[in-house]
Parts: sequence; C-alpha cells; structure tokens
Amino acid sequence: MNQSLKQIAKEIRLLTLQSLCAAGSGHTGASLGLADIFTFLYFRQMKHRPQEPDWPVRDRLILSIGHVAPVLYATLAKAGYFSLEELSTLRKLGTRLQGHPGREHGLPGIELSAGSLGQGLSVAVGMAMAAKHQKLAYQIYAITGDGELQEGSIWEAAMSAAHYQLDNLTVVVDRNGLQIDGTTESVMKLEPLSQKWESFGWNVIQCDGHDFSEIENSFKIASAEKTKPSVIIARTIMGKGVSEIENQHQWHGKAPETTELERFINQL
Repeated sequence: MNQSLKQIAKEIRLLTLQSLCAAGSGHTGASLGLADIFTFLYFRQMKHRPQEPDWPVRDRLILSIGHVAPVLYATLAKAGYFSLEELSTLRKLGTRLQGHPGREHGLPGIELSAGSLGQGLSVAVGMAMAAKHQKLAYQIYAITGDGELQEGSIWEAAMSAAHYQLDNLTVVVDRNGLQIDGTTESVMKLEPLSQKWESFGWNVIQCDGHDFSEIENSFKIASAEKTKPSVIIARTIMGKGVSEIENQHQWHGKAPETTELERFINQL
C-alpha cells in the first residue's frame, strides 16, 4: 500500500512542478516537501468526497501556509475534485487557482481563503469547536509552516485548542527548518519546539514527513488521543525529490524555468 502512496506522491510532485513552470512564479520548495503529507491525508486519512465537496460530515483540511497552494491544487486534482488540465492555469488572470487559495474563486475542496500567515490555526480551532457543538464526527486537519510558528496568533489558537480539549483537531507542522530568509533558527529560534507544544497542553508526535509508515503511525496516535488536540511535527526536506532544490531556502518562492523543468522531472 505504501508503494501506491509513493507513486501518487511522485505524480503530485510532477504536477506541482509543471503547474509552477507554466505559471512562471510560485512556491516550489515547501510544495515539494509536503507532497507526502498531502498524499497521505487525501488518499488514506481523510474522510471526503471529491464529487460532493461540501458533504456536511467531511473532514476539513485547513492550509494555514497558503503559499504552498500548488501542492494542494495538484492533490485535489489528482483526487478528482477538478481536471488535471486546469492545473496549467495556476496564477493566471481569472483562474480558480490563485497564488493563495480562495473560497471565493469557486474551486471545490478549498476550506479557507489563506494568505496572511498565522491565521489558519484559529480558523481550524473554530471549526473544531463547531463540530463539537453540533456533535458531528468530522476531523479538522491544519497544516502550518515552521516559520509560521513565529506568529503570535498561532500560540493564542494553540492555547484555546488545549483549553477546550479539541481532540478532533490535528495540526501538522512542516518542520523543514527553512523560511524565505534562511534557517528558522537564525531568523527566530523555535527550539525546543516539541516542549513548547507540550507546555501548551498538546499531544506531541514527531515523524519523518517522507516515511509513510511513520506518517501513518503518527495519525493513528493522534486519532487515539481523546483528551487534547494533537500536533505532528513532520521533519521534511524543502524541495524533496529534486537535488538542486533540496534544502535551498532560495527556492521558497521560486518557480522552475522551462529549461530546468525537464531536468527536475527526470530526477523525480
């Protein structure tokens, strides 16, 4: 089964690169780095219906780091929410696939109009509280960047989630150690990160964000927790799969050129 997930993740990386090249701009590094997490969520973990995107009891995916929209779009298209051909319209004038996801554009599968870092977790907390209030059994998954954790609003939301014992909320932190200006530890030190989340009352899980067995076990542990929210700190490699991009913070917000695309695809 993991081989199947690996193949899907590879296809999602290919689609992501192709759409970014067609756009001529966008965020490549973290999009490639998160492909395995997105693959697991949409093709193994989440309860959702591509042909019925507003199904009331669907699990919700909140993408707080909206700039990695290319990998979200590629995953949604691969899952059947819309055609693969539409991926070539990324960032074009009038497209449904804007640089940051927006519900107002009418693209199925989008739960949050994202852009300003630090806000997504607060939305996820509100959704988790609503599910509890309505006694509906759906889960909320939120994806944040590690650099995004430098936003104070993240920790306000984290405190609220623990206070209200939102065990239906799981956060995935994309812990690649990089942000647009360099390493997270040089820009604004985050470590000891797991202890920070623990001190806020969260169930903390760590995993290799590219190992499907570890990813699966992490979500199992999160699902078993019934007293507090869970956070999975997923160690990832920015630009995973393309050696020229891996661990290069300069690729945070850079798209491949046509001359680079074929080389990158051959590596994948």
